[in-house]
Amino acid sequence: MKKKIILALVGLTAALSLMACTANKDQETTQGTERETTAPSAEENVSLSFYWWGNQVRNERTGNLLNAYTAANPNVTFNPEFAEWDSYWNNLATRSAGNELPDIIQMDYKYLAQYANNGLLVDLTPYIEDGTLDISNVSADIIDAARVGDGIYALCNGINAPSLVYDKAITKEAGVEIKDNMTMAEFIEVSKTIYETTGVQTNMAYGNGDNFIEYFARSHGYVLFEEGKLGVPDESIFRDYFQMYVDALEEGWHVDPSIFVEITPGSIETDPMLSKDTWSMFVYSNQISAISSASPDLDYGITTWPADNVKMANYLKPSQFFTISSNCENIEEAVKVLNYITNAVEANEILLAERGIPISAEVAEAIKPLLGAVDQAAFDYVNGVVTETSSKVNPPSAEGSGEIQSLLNQLVEAVCYGQKTPEEAAAEIFTRGNEILAEKAGQ
Repeated sequence: MKKKIILALVGLTAALSLMACTANKDQETTQGTERETTAPSAEENVSLSFYWWGNQVRNERTGNLLNAYTAANPNVTFNPEFAEWDSYWNNLATRSAGNELPDIIQMDYKYLAQYANNGLLVDLTPYIEDGTLDISNVSADIIDAARVGDGIYALCNGINAPSLVYDKAITKEAGVEIKDNMTMAEFIEVSKTIYETTGVQTNMAYGNGDNFIEYFARSHGYVLFEEGKLGVPDESIFRDYFQMYVDALEEGWHVDPSIFVEITPGSIETDPMLSKDTWSMFVYSNQISAISSASPDLDYGITTWPADNVKMANYLKPSQFFTISSNCENIEEAVKVLNYITNAVEANEILLAERGIPISAEVAEAIKPLLGAVDQAAFDYVNGVVTETSSKVNPPSAEGSGEIQSLLNQLVEAVCYGQKTPEEAAAEIFTRGNEILAEKAGQ
């Protein structure tokens, strides 16, 4: 199994060579001002702020993890904070502007280069070199996933993959078989059959399509976000993407957007699949624990997201990273926390792979027997399905991609409500997307 876990991680390095070269930021410099940082003595009390996004399962397990660390290190306490995905990034941007970032930050792959290039994160290289952060059981590919320029600015805390979770009771009633690596045409045909036989509609990542549009572009051979411009040659990719929603609504097999008025798209606990309003959920493999926790009686399956070319579209990715902000006054103690999360079996017995397969092969091997059927299924899906049918992950998205992804979701809504045509929405996002990326690149 150790070999399979490592193999599941291979393929990330090639994508990272495309990352923009940046000057190495001094981790003890904030806004150009020197900051003296010293390791606390064993007797000195230290308080670290710890910020993450997630669901109820993650919140509980992370809280228990921090309590366990304090029990073993009584001089270290935590100020835990968490939020849902959308509000998380808005809050983080506000705090970065005010030079008030939390000490330890859960970071997404798409934002890593942006925060590192702006001098907001600590380079972990010196702590890896002196052994404070032990990476001896971690694949070099995974360490390189956090490399920006000459520095390593984060530590991955798990590996995951795009996952289509579906309600087996509904698909069985409809008499359809959900197979791995469905093409988009096959997925649409299945969706039509399920609707015609059961009346249950499909949710195709509505309101949460920031990752799905990149997957859609990858299936046609494009990296969507490049430095200073979009990676697609024209607006046709966006037009086809928007048209899928128009066709799905006209044909009746997609849920009406009004269902999302009183819920948060992307929120596991309120997802319409759990209320049987739809049979499908586009998530990542590390979110399957939360789905099972929110609906324990749900009999679900896991498969790949549909695409015209699944092998080209699909990928393994760091589920999230942990980073240390340049505002942190106790960097070495914060690094020790990252080391604990990475290498302590007892820490991962608490987390139980909720953020993805642990990056330490030794830890992953140790905790797999402890995982319940839910996490075992996610573990096997990543290693047994995605590893064999995927391509290298995109490099971290260029600065400005988050703004474009927000615009995309707004335009999907406008198209679904008939306020814009697919052609109008595609022209708008293609034009504005290129403008945003050019502005962020200083062009």
